[in-house]
Amino acid sequence: MISLTSVTLEVADLAAAERFYADAFGLGPRLALRASQAETTGFRGFSMSITVAQPADVDSFIASALAAGATTLKPAAKSLWGYGGVVQAPDGTIWKMATSAKKNTGPATRTVDDLVLLLGAEDVKASKQFYVEQGLSVAKSFGGKYVEFAAGDGAPVKLALYKRRGLAKDVGVPEEGSGSHRIVLGGTAGAFTDPDGFAWETAPVTSAKA
Repeated sequence: MISLTSVTLEVADLAAAERFYADAFGLGPRLALRASQAETTGFRGFSMSITVAQPADVDSFIASALAAGATTLKPAAKSLWGYGGVVQAPDGTIWKMATSAKKNTGPATRTVDDLVLLLGAEDVKASKQFYVEQGLSVAKSFGGKYVEFAAGDGAPVKLALYKRRGLAKDVGVPEEGSGSHRIVLGGTAGAFTDPDGFAWETAPVTSAKA
């Protein structure tokens, strides 16, 4: 059975990325960084999502990200499902901050409820089947549009699949892109590559500490 224990972003300027993520989100061991000069253009086919308890926390994370050098893709706003906004880090990674709550119950705490990796899949059903065959359990599934996999207790990152076109629309960018995804997933079932080209490598289970 496979378990997602780490997410590593490949960045062109490692020192700059380390400063950005420390100042913007402070995710600690939930996120790793690695230097890479792999060519990439346009949408990289994934996004990271930070889910929090209330709008004040969304605003706090977006403000710190922008102060650290991120750019706005979608300003924070209310929607049918809650409140959220999207920014792009200087290294190109797209980050969404969101909450299902529409009102604050107190001051921002900057507590991260969940860190979610959303992979854009050309064929969600096929990618879902691939991951099920690797041993992942499905927690939620909405046809060929979205799949969320069950995460073990204490897992640092949740994994979900989203139709690539829908994911690009959700984060506010064109869906076209080519080259490296600039992300590596660490798991417990050896190295492999999924149907959409996302690479997994063996990672120690101890890296799952929050």
